[in-house]
Amino acid sequence: MAGLRLLQTEQEPKVCRYKVKIMREQSGVEIKEKVIHINRVAKVVKGGKRFSFSVIVVVGDGKGGVGFSVGKANEIPDAIKKAIERAKKHMIRFPVHDGTIPHEIIGRFGASSLVLRPAGKGTGIIAGSVVRSVMELSGVKNILTKSLYSNNPHNLLKATLAALEKLEGQESRFKKRGISEAVNK
Repeated sequence: MAGLRLLQTEQEPKVCRYKVKIMREQSGVEIKEKVIHINRVAKVVKGGKRFSFSVIVVVGDGKGGVGFSVGKANEIPDAIKKAIERAKKHMIRFPVHDGTIPHEIIGRFGASSLVLRPAGKGTGIIAGSVVRSVMELSGVKNILTKSLYSNNPHNLLKATLAALEKLEGQESRFKKRGISEAVNK
């Protein structure tokens, strides 16, 4: 974590067991991170069992940028550090208009399927824990979501990011259809 420093730690609601850390890179961009899932993995060896940990981490800048990664190590802090570094390198960007997404979208990955719908101001984030974390860190304030079929955190997270990658802003939709923005306004 070269060039990063811890600014503050916010307390999460009792529903979530993990804290959100806010970090600031040298460029001045504020990046939040959140641990979504911790899994203890046991490997059976000649002398007994050897334990290691697998961690899923989501990072976001609060302006439509979000990324996730899985980190594996013998200790939880090491796994979290690996996941954070990898997640920052693989962030995606998507359009956010008035605190919500521009249009309805369906994301699929593996056995998980997810519906994301834009919502009016004051609605809040109506979502399960994994999708809620992604939306909070990416800066979406109002959204309706529905998880279909499997709710495995790995697949649900990948389905969420697949849906967000497919989102298009108003300008790109006008450009595809050959409509100028002045005509629509």
